[in-house]
Amino acid sequence: MPSFRQEPTAPPASRPGAQPGEDRPDASAAGPDALTLGRQVRHLRTSRGLTLEQLGRAVGVTPSLLSLVENGRREPRLSLLRDVATALGVPLNDLLDPEPPSRRAALEIALDRAQRTGSFARLGLPTVRASRSVPTPVLEQLVGLHDELARRELEAIATPEEARRVNTLLRVERQERDNYLPELEDLAERMARAAGYTSGPLTHRAVSRMAEQLGLEIRHVDDLPHSTRTVTDLEHGRIYLPPASTPGGHGLRSLALQAIAHRVLRHERPRSYEEFLRQRVEITYFASGCLMPRSAAVEFLEQRKRSKELAIEDFRDAFGVTHEAAAQRFTSLATRHLDIPLHFLRVGDDGSIFRGYANDGLPLPSDVTGAIEGQQVCRRWGAREALSRRDHATESYQYTDTPAGTFWCSTQVAVAASGKFSLSVGVPFAAAKWFRGRDTTVRRVSTCPDESCCRRPPADAQARWADASWPSARIHQQVFSALPTGAFPGVDATEVYAFLDRHATSPDD
Repeated sequence: MPSFRQEPTAPPASRPGAQPGEDRPDASAAGPDALTLGRQVRHLRTSRGLTLEQLGRAVGVTPSLLSLVENGRREPRLSLLRDVATALGVPLNDLLDPEPPSRRAALEIALDRAQRTGSFARLGLPTVRASRSVPTPVLEQLVGLHDELARRELEAIATPEEARRVNTLLRVERQERDNYLPELEDLAERMARAAGYTSGPLTHRAVSRMAEQLGLEIRHVDDLPHSTRTVTDLEHGRIYLPPASTPGGHGLRSLALQAIAHRVLRHERPRSYEEFLRQRVEITYFASGCLMPRSAAVEFLEQRKRSKELAIEDFRDAFGVTHEAAAQRFTSLATRHLDIPLHFLRVGDDGSIFRGYANDGLPLPSDVTGAIEGQQVCRRWGAREALSRRDHATESYQYTDTPAGTFWCSTQVAVAASGKFSLSVGVPFAAAKWFRGRDTTVRRVSTCPDESCCRRPPADAQARWADASWPSARIHQQVFSALPTGAFPGVDATEVYAFLDRHATSPDD
C-alpha cells in the first residue's frame, strides 16, 4: 500500500521483472531510469560518430538490443553497461548520471514519457517518434502541450463518486493488511526513539527535534491560511502550525508529524485524487506511529490484555492523544500483535458512517460500489445506541446479535462543530473477554440489512402518516458538489503563496 520511497539507507526495492541475483545496475533513488540511461548511451555513441552496428560489434551484442536499450525499452545488465562504457571511453558513472545529457535529450525523454501515459492512450492519437529529423522547437511545443494537458487533467473537477471509489479502494487494502504497515511502523519507531522518546506521551520537544533532524523548524502563527492545516516552506525549512495555545493542543503534535511525514516519505506533488488520499493515509499512519510508538504501545496493550482490562480510554490517556486517534491506532496493532480481529466506526448523529474499518466479519452497510461513507448503520448497533444515551462522560458497552454473529463494542460519544458523533471499537463475542466492559448486560438484536429491523416504519405509523405528512428533506450539499480542484484539493494557492511571501520577509527571519 505505501507509495513512499525507501530511505537511502534501506535496501533498494526489486524492480518488476528482475530475477534474484541478476546482475543489474542499482535502481536506488540516485540512479537513472531506463529511458534516461538509454539517452546517455545514445548521446555518447553519436558524439563519437559510432553507429549501432559498430558499438554492437565492440561490446558483442546485436544492434537491435542496443536500440532497445537506447529507447528505454530494455534494462541492460551491469556487465553490458561496463562494456559499453569501456567502448565509449567514459567512466561507468557517466552512463549512470540521472540527469539527461542535453536539453534535446531531456525533451525527447519528456515526450516519450508523455506518450506512454494512460491519459495519452485514451486520446487514440498516433505517437510521434522523437527522431533526429524532428526540430527542437517542435519538440518544445509538443512537450509544452503535453504538460498543459497533464496540468488540466490534474486540476479537472472530480466527482464525489471518485472520492467514494478511492476511499473504498484504500479501505479494502487496509483490511487485507489488517491495517498494519510495517515499513511505516519501523520508520516511526526509529525516528521517535532518535528524538529522545522513552515512554508515555511523545512530547512537543521531541516532535521539534524530529523536525530539526530534517533541517526543519516548527513555527506557530496566527494567520495560517484558512484552507490549510499546516504549510511547509521548503525554501526556508519551516513548518507553520496554528498557535500553540489552540484548544486541544495535543493535535498540534499530530499536525507537525504529518507535515514531517511528507518530507520523510519523500512524497511528490500528488498527480491524482487517489494519490492525494493515499498520501493522507500514509502521513496519518506515520504520525500515529510516532505518537504511540509500536514497542511502547504493544507493551501497554499486551499487559492490559493479560489482565483482561483492555480499554480505548486507558490507551488514549496513556499516550495523551484523542480518543479517535487511540481507537484508530488500536486497529493497526490489535490484529497483528494481540491476535484480535475488530471493527471501528465513526458515526454522525444522523446515524451515517463518516469513517469505518472492519476485519472481524461485521457486515458494514455499503452501496452498490462498496462504499460505506454516508451509509446508515443499524439503530440497534452500539455506535448508534450510544448517541441516544444521556451519559457521555465515559465509554458505554453493548453486545449486538447480528446475522453475522454476536459482537461486543465500546463506544465513546464526542461533540464537534458539526454535531455529536460516536466512536465505536468492537470485536467478535469470543474476543470480548479481553476488554473492560465485557460484563455489560446491554444486549440488542439487529437483523439488518433486513429493512424490517429498523428502517421500515411500524405498520400503524405507516397507515397513520404515509398520506398525511410531507417532510422537507435536508439536502446534503456534498451530493451535488464536485471535489476541490488542484494538486492539493481544497487549498487556496493564492492565499498560501501570499502567506509564504509575508513570512519569508518578516522581521524575525
